[in-house]
Amino acid sequence: MVSDEQAIAASRCWVEQVVIKHNFCPFAHKPARNNTIRYVVSQAQDVDALVEDLINELTLLSDADHAKLETTVLVASSCLQNFDDYNQFLDLVDVLIKQFNLQGVIQVASFHPDYQFADLDKDDVRNYTNRSPYPMFHLILEDSIEQARATYPDVDQIPENNMRLLQQLGLDEAKQQLGACIKGK
Repeated sequence: MVSDEQAIAASRCWVEQVVIKHNFCPFAHKPARNNTIRYVVSQAQDVDALVEDLINELTLLSDADHAKLETTVLVASSCLQNFDDYNQFLDLVDVLIKQFNLQGVIQVASFHPDYQFADLDKDDVRNYTNRSPYPMFHLILEDSIEQARATYPDVDQIPENNMRLLQQLGLDEAKQQLGACIKGK
């Protein structure tokens, strides 16, 4: 079992050394630079406990001083290891956002070690845009996204640009970079 410190270190490494380094999410630079990203590990062993942790983090982020806390990365290091289970759980995440009246306030980006886009093969390098050290839920303020969209040209091209970059990097390099974060190197 991985410690909270190891899970956070690997997650932070992945955000900084993969996501930001390759500009997969141009919007991540500002909260990283301003130290307004909260990394938190859920020790949940089952979905019910993870739901409680998710509710707590959604509430904390929505009520926070957004100059100090702009986004949260909730790491589920001990739960939802199977990608299909994780993917199904995302439907519940959407229900929670509606239930707590957070539509238009917070959205969730999904990341998993075995992430697979529906139209891609399992070993396609393009899946690495969303492959992370552990199952993660990135809770993002909609206002932050709108501010970033206003300053970033051609937002709709981000996914295509990311996939093109990964194809240039190659599968071995993508695996190596993710693996380095998991190993703490």
